[in-house]
Amino acid sequence: MTANKKIEDYGFIGNMQTAALIDRNASMQWLCVPRFDSDACFAALLGDDDNGYWRIVPEEAIRSRTRHYQGETLILETRFETASGEVAVIDFMPLRNEDDDRVDIVRIVKGLHGQVRMQTSAAFRFFYGYIAPWVRHYDGKVIAIAGPDALRLQTSVPLHGEQMKTCGSFEIRAEETISFVLSWYPSFKNEPADRNAEQLLEETRDWWLKWSGRCQIAAAYREPVVRSLITLKALTHQETGGMVGAASSSLPEKPGGQANWDYRYTWLRDAAFTLHALLISGYREEADAWRKWLLRAAAGDPEKLQPLYGIAGERWLAEYELDWLKGFNDSQPVRIGNDAFKQQQLDVYGEVMDGLHFGRIHGLEPDENMWRIQRQLVGYLEDHWQEKGASIWELRGDTQRYTYSAVMAWVAFDRAIEAVEKFNLEGDVEHWRELRQRIHDEVCEKGFNRRRGTFVQYYGSQALDASLLLLPLTGFISAKDPRMTQTIEAIQQELTHDGFVYRFKTGAKEESLAEGEGAFLVCCFWLVDNLILLDRLEEAEALFGKLMNVRNDLGLLSEEYHPVEGCLLGNVPQAFSHVGVINSAHNLARARKELQ
Repeated sequence: MTANKKIEDYGFIGNMQTAALIDRNASMQWLCVPRFDSDACFAALLGDDDNGYWRIVPEEAIRSRTRHYQGETLILETRFETASGEVAVIDFMPLRNEDDDRVDIVRIVKGLHGQVRMQTSAAFRFFYGYIAPWVRHYDGKVIAIAGPDALRLQTSVPLHGEQMKTCGSFEIRAEETISFVLSWYPSFKNEPADRNAEQLLEETRDWWLKWSGRCQIAAAYREPVVRSLITLKALTHQETGGMVGAASSSLPEKPGGQANWDYRYTWLRDAAFTLHALLISGYREEADAWRKWLLRAAAGDPEKLQPLYGIAGERWLAEYELDWLKGFNDSQPVRIGNDAFKQQQLDVYGEVMDGLHFGRIHGLEPDENMWRIQRQLVGYLEDHWQEKGASIWELRGDTQRYTYSAVMAWVAFDRAIEAVEKFNLEGDVEHWRELRQRIHDEVCEKGFNRRRGTFVQYYGSQALDASLLLLPLTGFISAKDPRMTQTIEAIQQELTHDGFVYRFKTGAKEESLAEGEGAFLVCCFWLVDNLILLDRLEEAEALFGKLMNVRNDLGLLSEEYHPVEGCLLGNVPQAFSHVGVINSAHNLARARKELQ
């Protein structure tokens, strides 16, 4: 596979409103403002430099480049060494003031030793690289305006226009710093006040260090868990509490393929997994904000429950294509929006019920409307749990009676029963018990293939699916039940390559796994959790270690990993993958403690 760009080359910064992706050359290739799901003003990630970027790099030949986050923060530092010296480019986004519309991106260039000649160049574009703005230079500032959007770049470096770009050169010596502050604001409002870059750096560093310091995890797993928690926090919208699936759109799941989706929205499916990860790590405030978002999204007609929503709970996420962008390594189409919001995915009812139940048993402040909404959800499932639907994987072909979806209907009634029994809530518990048993019996009859001796992807199928690994994790069946043990072993034999788990087999029967999309990283963590339940702790730890090794140098994971090509695939950073890191690390830490 030949490629010009690698997904693992990208680091990210954010302010819990939006995020930017920056490559190893300190080139900002993706930035949507003012929200995660807003139009991009830098879209070179999915096209080329003419679609918008901002680079700060030495003019002379680079001998070496390294990068890291400054401790347990989201402040990215990229170091360049040249023949004449060494320099650092420090990138971060200060937290937004609630009373201010602006979004700031701060870049500080710091001389480490010697002196280095640097250059900066930027192509300001709006609407995903389609619109070139009106650019003005005055009083040491650059203002770029198009329609409702305005960008202002403030720096002491003299800048000039050159072939639809803003450029400048400067020299940096040891111990010197030169700052750049790029601010987005509504073009119909006054320019925002100037801000001090060094003060913002100190405030942002202090905030992240204090936040990270709350993490509760065994020391052996602290580094990956804290990095994953920081990633989840940065992907969570500060005001609404909604967490986006990833910071990017249309990064391919298959090299050169068409499975390029927009993940800058909020999925109900993530609810239980994310609440679990936050609560067991000590982040009750974040868990409560996520639960409140979940309640707002699930409120209303349960028949209209969607798999995903906008950050604030918006329902209409119409999908369209940007034909002027060539795509990441020519992977087209580039999609904005996500039509999966129209699908019926019955599993989300169980996931919402499970997430709300988990918050209840962990003592989150009761919400007077929560049980009413939950009863509406199970009321809908009483009449619809036997219907066909789309898969957990949001497949756009024929609908089926997916085994995992039926299991999650079982979860919905199981959690409703527990709510009555443990918290003295009102409900027709006898009727729910009867339904729970009916669903369990049906799954064990129709979702289990006796000839294979395994559970299968959907009723009447012989195919495996990695979502079956969730059956023991939901409490539906023990991992040590022979039916489940055989299913786990079959998945390891048929859906893994070098230990990495694929969702299911795709393409022709003779096509190997490695010829399709990448292995799905969260499925790999589900396998880790199953191995722990089977008391195969050393095997679980070995797989977890292998997964940690495929993170990029900044500790970030995308959606998938190609174990043959050795590269990340899919949108980045992927919240679901990092939730898997956190939950599996806690499971390993607990299992190791119990063993000792």
